[in-house]
Amino acid sequence: MAKLLPQKGPALFKSGLALFALCTLSTHVLALDSRTITQIKKLMPVDQLDQRCDIEAMDRLQADKVISYTFAHPKRTAVHVDANGAVFRRNGNWYRLSYACTTSPDHLSIVAFTFKRGTVIAHKDWTRYYLYP
Repeated sequence: MAKLLPQKGPALFKSGLALFALCTLSTHVLALDSRTITQIKKLMPVDQLDQRCDIEAMDRLQADKVISYTFAHPKRTAVHVDANGAVFRRNGNWYRLSYACTTSPDHLSIVAFTFKRGTVIAHKDWTRYYLYP
C-alpha cells in the first residue's frame, strides 16, 4: 500500500507500488497464495508485518482496503502491530478501526489478531484524512 506519510528515495516508491499491488490481491486468512508470499518476501521486514496484518484485517472485515495510520501512527515491535488509528473501506464507506496483530517471525502467518470496528467516517471528512472512493 502506498503510504501518505513522508518517505525517502526511489526504493520506497517501488516498495509502495509492490504494497499497492499486494493490497489488491484476494487472499484467504489461513493460506496466502504463492504470488502474495513472493511479494511479501520482497518487502522490508516492517512492511512485511504491515502488509500481512492489513491483509488479515481486509479478510476478516470483508474490506477492500485497510490503512493502519490514518488517525495515529501504529506502534510496532518486530512481529506485532497495534494500529489504534486505522481505517477500512467496505461497500464504498470508510470506517474507523483499531487492531492488534502478531505474526510469525517471517511475517507470513498470523499468530494473534483482534480488532474493533469503529464508526463510519463522514464523506465530507475524506479529503482531510486522504481517503478516497
